[in-house]
Amino acid sequence: MAEDLTSWLLTQTAAQASRMVNERFLQVEARGYHYRLLKALLEGGRMSQADLGRRTGIHLSDLVAALNEMQESGYIRRAPNPDDRRRNIISITDEGRERAEQLTRQVLVIQEELLEPLDQQERDQLRGLLRKLYDHHLGQGFPPLSKM
Repeated sequence: MAEDLTSWLLTQTAAQASRMVNERFLQVEARGYHYRLLKALLEGGRMSQADLGRRTGIHLSDLVAALNEMQESGYIRRAPNPDDRRRNIISITDEGRERAEQLTRQVLVIQEELLEPLDQQERDQLRGLLRKLYDHHLGQGFPPLSKM
C-alpha cells in the first residue's frame, strides 16, 4: 500500500507542514516568503535583489511581488545600487526587524505543532535523518527547491 512507502509519508507530511505554515502565517497577515526574506536580510545584511533571490531560492516573479508587499508595509527598503543604478539594494528596516521577531515566534509555534507527537530525542533524530537525505540528494545534483 502507498501508506507504507517512505516517499508517500514524506510527501504527505510535507504537504501537512506546508498547510500549517500557510495557515499560521495567514493568522499574522504574512507569507512564508516574508519570513525567508527577512531572515536572509538579518543574516546576510543588505544585498542586491538578485542575491536575495538566490539566497532564498525564491523565483524572480514571486520575489518581486513579496518585496513589493514588504516595502509597502515598511519592512524593507529598496535603494538603487550606487555601482549600477539599474539594480536595487534591499535592506531591512527597524519595522522589518520587529516583524522578523514576530514571524520567528510564529515559526516556533508551527514547529511545535508539527512535531507535537515526538519527544525531543525523536525530533533531533528526525531532523538529523532528514538532513542526511537532503544533503545526499543535493550532492547527487538535485538542486534545492527553496530555502526557509
